[in-house]
Amino acid sequence: MNVYGTARGPLARIADPVATRARARRHELFFAATGVTADTRIVDIGCGTLGLRAQEPGLDITGVDVTDRPTYPGPFVRADATARLPFADGAFDLAYSSSVIEHIAPARRAAFAAEVQRVARGFYVQTPAYSFPVEPHALLPFAHWLPVPVRRRYWQLGAAGDWEEIALLRRAELAGLFDGEVVAERLGGLVKSWIAVRRIP
Repeated sequence: MNVYGTARGPLARIADPVATRARARRHELFFAATGVTADTRIVDIGCGTLGLRAQEPGLDITGVDVTDRPTYPGPFVRADATARLPFADGAFDLAYSSSVIEHIAPARRAAFAAEVQRVARGFYVQTPAYSFPVEPHALLPFAHWLPVPVRRRYWQLGAAGDWEEIALLRRAELAGLFDGEVVAERLGGLVKSWIAVRRIP
């Protein structure tokens, strides 16, 4: 699977093999950390066109996104997780969200985290680490550490295409949002992503 399928240019082509290997390792961690089985009911919040189903098409997964996804291959609900999801408390065994929370405005992240924890007994929320020196969307060194006006101009040189104001998270912010463990995903000794996880009881 092409991790950077929506990105553009040579940076994406160079980064894709590294990202593919990292995603495979992260997926192994996902099973080990959450206790997911073939019977687990999962909600994939911010699923995009495939999300977790791309790797695990046989699992019981309901996709949720703020945008309609007519080609999503399974149950799908259009909803905004920063408002209120149309599910009962504890409707799922696990809430999964990969590389979504950094796209949410910081003022709305607490609402997102509350909904993730309300609708499922366990959760797995992955996000790129602010401390990693390469911005993972534009694939540009140090881009996320620059002031927004400078970053906006620099962004045009990267792989992401149109500008988006993305605020990457530090470990402390993620830990403050979720009542669970925060684990590090490392690449070359550096923390590439943070993962907030609560194993399914």
